[in-house]
Amino acid sequence: MNILIIGGGGREYAIGLRLREDKNVLNLYFAPGNGATKAFGKNLDLKDFNELALFAKNNDVALTVVGAEEPLTKGIVDIFKAQGLAIFGPSAAAAKLEGSKAYMKDFLARNHIKTAKFLSSDDLSEISKFIDTLNGRIVVKADGLCAGKGVIIANSKDEAKKAAADMLSGESFGEAGKRVVVEEFLDGYELSFFAICDGENFVSLPVAQDHKKLLDGDLGPNTGGMGAYAPSPLADAALIKRVESEIVAPTLKGMKQQGAPFCGVLFVGLMIVGGEPYVLEYNVRFGDPECEVLMPLIDGNLSEILYNAAVGKLSSISLKERFAVGVVIASERYPYGSSQPALIEVGEIPAGAHICYAGVSERERQIYASGGRVLVSVGVAQSLKQARDAAYALCENIKFSGAQYRRDIAHQALRDKI
Repeated sequence: MNILIIGGGGREYAIGLRLREDKNVLNLYFAPGNGATKAFGKNLDLKDFNELALFAKNNDVALTVVGAEEPLTKGIVDIFKAQGLAIFGPSAAAAKLEGSKAYMKDFLARNHIKTAKFLSSDDLSEISKFIDTLNGRIVVKADGLCAGKGVIIANSKDEAKKAAADMLSGESFGEAGKRVVVEEFLDGYELSFFAICDGENFVSLPVAQDHKKLLDGDLGPNTGGMGAYAPSPLADAALIKRVESEIVAPTLKGMKQQGAPFCGVLFVGLMIVGGEPYVLEYNVRFGDPECEVLMPLIDGNLSEILYNAAVGKLSSISLKERFAVGVVIASERYPYGSSQPALIEVGEIPAGAHICYAGVSERERQIYASGGRVLVSVGVAQSLKQARDAAYALCENIKFSGAQYRRDIAHQALRDKI
């Protein structure tokens, strides 16, 4: 089986690394890939969806896996399916669950799925009146895609109104902010819930927890994610069952009723408040860095699992009884600006640990940090603490100029630091 992976970050690297374990996988192609995916696949300099579909046809690609959200919202799945090609991911219509926060919140309301009190609008006067009805901190979100950064948590009503005004003017997030969603702030803890779906059926993956803030103790600015672990002991069997029955199943039913069956990965961002699961957001693909800790936990033939989901024949999934912890090592100026390329030197790799490369380039067979989130150090073990220790042992053996990482990933579950 030849497989094409769309994307070039740590998520796509992790998917490729896991697919490489399947004996039936012959060739891996990445579009565009990164400097490290060249080690086990071929990088393609193709961006046009029609050209990629033609490549898939001409090179006997049996399955395409879409990693990032932007190609999904722009309709890559529709183009491939029109050519009779198997592709894992939702249609453009189904991807609106992530592509538009206003659409997503309206969908939740219509289908009676629990979420924060909200208003979606492009009218600043209407927004200001709604803000005046809220107490405490207030969440202001740009409607469109902002690479995980279009969310402002305001500490006052005036701050919330200014954030909304800046978005509507285009000053903050351009066209993505021309409509905004304002929500009450939910005080609890976040979890990342993933389900592989085939349009009608789903199977759940281990519940993960992401760490969005840049600094230890969940301080500093929001990022695309500084680390993750799975499965989280903060999600017991009863909570998982509630999420499946009260959120995931109604979501698939609602999308099918709207004529947009959901196929691919449904990523539900949850806030748990007093034991009650609320939907913060939907994403329509694997999270990053959650994907890096989920891939090592899936047993069996991943290519067959994803192919069966893509063609509407999803069956059960076997999971390993292991824990995984991923620690993001970022460049010096992340998330404030770009950084100079820096040579990455890797020492001994401890047992149970591996690297998923993301923001890297290759030069003369050496890997350079090229900015942003550079790589994820992943530890896999029989206990969460052992997995955490393996990930951080590897972090100590990875060197490049300006490298930075959090030292408390999984702290909410372990309640200590390394």
